Formats: sequence, C-alpha cells, structure tokens
Amino acid sequence: MKNKIFSIIIHAPCERVWEILWSNRTYPKWTSIFSEGSRVETDWKEGSTALFLNAENNGMVSRIVANKPYSFMSIEHLGYVTNGVEDKSKSALEWKGAMENYTLIQIEEKTNLIVEMDITDEYLEYFSKTWPKALEKVKKLAEEH
Repeated sequence: MKNKIFSIIIHAPCERVWEILWSNRTYPKWTSIFSEGSRVETDWKEGSTALFLNAENNGMVSRIVANKPYSFMSIEHLGYVTNGVEDKSKSALEWKGAMENYTLIQIEEKTNLIVEMDITDEYLEYFSKTWPKALEKVKKLAEEH
C-alpha cells in the first residue's frame, strides 16, 4: 500500500470548503468524479460507521476516526460493501486499516485542502489520476457564489 498526498488551494474559507466536502447536498457532486451516483451513509461523528457507496450499492465500509470541524477529518477503511452488504473478511483485508485524511489550512482568504490517502497498488494509478479531478470539482463548488 502506498501513501499519496493530493492538495489544492481554494479561494474560499475553510468553513465553506468543509461544507462542500461533507454536506449531503454537495458530497455526491464532487465524488461523482470517482463514480457517478456516489453517496455516503454516515453521521460523520467520531467512531461512526461510514458507507461510501456507488449507484450499485458497492463501495467501502469505513469508520470516522476524527472529525475536527473546519480543519481535519480522518477516515479508516475497514473493508468492502458489495450489493449493500458489508464485507470485512480476508478478501477485503487489502484495504483494512487504510487511512484517508483531509486537512484544511486557512491561508488569508484561501484554504489549502490536503488529502492524504493510503492506496493499494491495484488502485494507485486510478486514484493518482482521479483525485486531482475531484479536488478541482471541490474547488469549483466552493468558489461558486
């Protein structure tokens, strides 16, 4: 598993970027870059389960490790979801313990959004190409008035 860091400067305050990242209204918009119909089922509270799903109810089962509003969100991946069923068995172990961290740093009227993610070798190329596009979408949504 490789640890990759992606970042972007957004001309909006951290509060606005945070809202774009995690609100039910905008989360599906920027994550559609990864898979059309993407959504999340969670309350975003520390210790809560999060199901990151696509239109076919496939995706990841994860846990919210940290939620520090407007500055830091940490997510630990635990396994797969297939047809809406959680799978934390050995076949899903390749993602178990993989972390996905979001750090927002206010720089004057801008936000530096940094995403740090543990990625399996199988998905390294995909995420290396897709994360920059997703961050551009977050930027566009956050900078709209």
